[in-house]
Amino acid sequence: MHILFEYYKTPVGELKLGSYQEKLVLADWRYRKMRNSIDQRLMKALNAEFEEGNSRVMNETKQQLADYFEGIRENFDIPLKLVGTKFQISVWEQLQKIPFGKSNSYLQLSKDLGNEKAIRAVASANGANGISILVPCHRIIGANNDLVGYAGGIPAKRKLLQLENKNFDRQLSIF
Repeated sequence: MHILFEYYKTPVGELKLGSYQEKLVLADWRYRKMRNSIDQRLMKALNAEFEEGNSRVMNETKQQLADYFEGIRENFDIPLKLVGTKFQISVWEQLQKIPFGKSNSYLQLSKDLGNEKAIRAVASANGANGISILVPCHRIIGANNDLVGYAGGIPAKRKLLQLENKNFDRQLSIF
C-alpha cells in the first residue's frame, strides 16, 4: 500500500498533501520541524510508504483549499482519515467543531474535551496535527490572546485567522 503525496502551494505556504485509500491523511506544512515524525507516524500506522502521485481526494482538496483562500468556502467536506492516538484524534475532532471565523484557547479546548488539566497534552496533540487548515489548529490561540505555536509559522496563522475574520487583528488589540 502507498500514501500518495504531492506538494501544493497556497498563499500562506507550501503543503504536503497525502491520500490513502481515497481519504486525505495529510495536508501539512512542507517545511516544519515535525515533518519527519508525522510522516513516520503515518507510514507506521498505515503500514505504507510514500509515493509521489495524485488522487481524486487530493484534487478535490486542492479545489476546496483554492475556494477557501478565495473567500468562497468556509467548510470542507473532504473524507479524512485521522491517524494518531485515540486522544490525539479526539483533539482533532474537537478542533473541527470550532466555527469558521472563531478562535479558541488551549484551555477552552481542554475544557471542551472534559479535562481542563490536560492542557499540555491538548497543546501537544494540536501540534501533532497533520491535516492543517481542514482540521483548523490555527484557530487555537493563547489564553492571553497571543498567537502561539503554529507549524506553518505565526505569519501564516495570522493570515489564516484574518482570512476567516476580517476583524481579527482589531479583536486582538482590544484585549
